[in-house]
Amino acid sequence: MANAANNRPLSPHLQIYKPIPTMISSIMHRITGGALYFGTVLVAWWLIAIASGEGYYNAAQWVFGSIIGQIILFGFTWALVQHMLGGLKHFMWDLGYGFEKHFTTRLAKAQFVAAPVITVILWIIGYLVR
Repeated sequence: MANAANNRPLSPHLQIYKPIPTMISSIMHRITGGALYFGTVLVAWWLIAIASGEGYYNAAQWVFGSIIGQIILFGFTWALVQHMLGGLKHFMWDLGYGFEKHFTTRLAKAQFVAAPVITVILWIIGYLVR
């Protein structure tokens, strides 16, 4: 297909590409990065509630302790772990390692398995310590 005005080929759109694990991993890294901005607002709210006194802290704890609050916190934890694993992968690439096609695919697949597992382990540890 060509651009009629300049007679140049058009760049393929996402609908043309077949989703592969490394592409999905990259997209998830960007999505979780954005989600962490909103999660940081929750952390800031909790810290402000602590500094504002017992009443505000109890209100924040009630919100975070509700079923919806727990689901949001679980999602925030997963996003944090998923983004961290993606960041570690990028750090490894920055050092010049892991560019082989089959290795990057296995690493992306492992990231999708490891993030929920690590998240659940963190939550289990959190409940045991609590």
